[in-house]
Amino acid sequence: MTMQVRANGINIEYETFGDRGAPPLVLIMGLGGQLLLWPEDFCRALAQAGHYVIRFDNRDVGLSTWLDDAGVPAMGGDAPPPYTLSDMADDAAGLLDAVRIGAAHVVGVSMGGMIAQLLAIRHPRRVLSLTSIMSTVGGPDTVQPTEEAMAALMSPRPANREDAMDLAVRVRDVIGSTGFPRDIEREREMAGRAFDRAFHPAGFMRHIAAVMAAPSRAEALGELEIAITVIHGDADTLVPVENGHRTAAAAGVEPVIVPGMGHDLPEGAWPAITDATVSTAGEAAARTR
Repeated sequence: MTMQVRANGINIEYETFGDRGAPPLVLIMGLGGQLLLWPEDFCRALAQAGHYVIRFDNRDVGLSTWLDDAGVPAMGGDAPPPYTLSDMADDAAGLLDAVRIGAAHVVGVSMGGMIAQLLAIRHPRRVLSLTSIMSTVGGPDTVQPTEEAMAALMSPRPANREDAMDLAVRVRDVIGSTGFPRDIEREREMAGRAFDRAFHPAGFMRHIAAVMAAPSRAEALGELEIAITVIHGDADTLVPVENGHRTAAAAGVEPVIVPGMGHDLPEGAWPAITDATVSTAGEAAARTR
């Protein structure tokens, strides 16, 4: 079911899967990504494992509030970003308030992992467990993308639906998983759906500005007292796997490294990701008994 609420001064579009009475699990998507990028079957798998799953559009993407009055930030400048990752973490906390959930298991991918980390740091009572996927600790400890991956990320935004589908495939060629089968027609179809639903390149640039301005979260991660899992693919060219090792080290855990996974969520990797996520939630529940 897709709904919208007012939270932290903006409108947030969200969708749920599973039983409202089950332990809640919130999915936070990455840079410029709509909630659609959490595949429905992936969400249903987590719901079938016993969770009430919430996926949502971050600010400035999809059907949540667009902040176009903030302008498009100049990359590499000294000006502060229009908003920060901390603001986006506060959005997630506001969403929990709006849907009357006191605390949830939280899963974030890429920039969403950074937001999930900050949600746990800034609002520790709202996070039961944390699963950080293909993300970083931020600041000077971040291992940068390959030149080819960065070029793919910063490709000119598409002018129309067909270009959007073509671009999605080209970017996946560079940053996607190498160890799992691809369904290029499905990739094109998903890109077309996202274009039709909400095409908003300016928000993508403001997301990048927020990521670039974020300080290191390493020390604060080490102070968290919740169950944490860090998942990363060893074929990730956009957020190299060294970032997963550094995130895990900061959190004091061993990373779950998925062979052949790049900077995407290939269906073949879902069992490893969902098993680790559900296990982390179970560990959190065991700690409270």
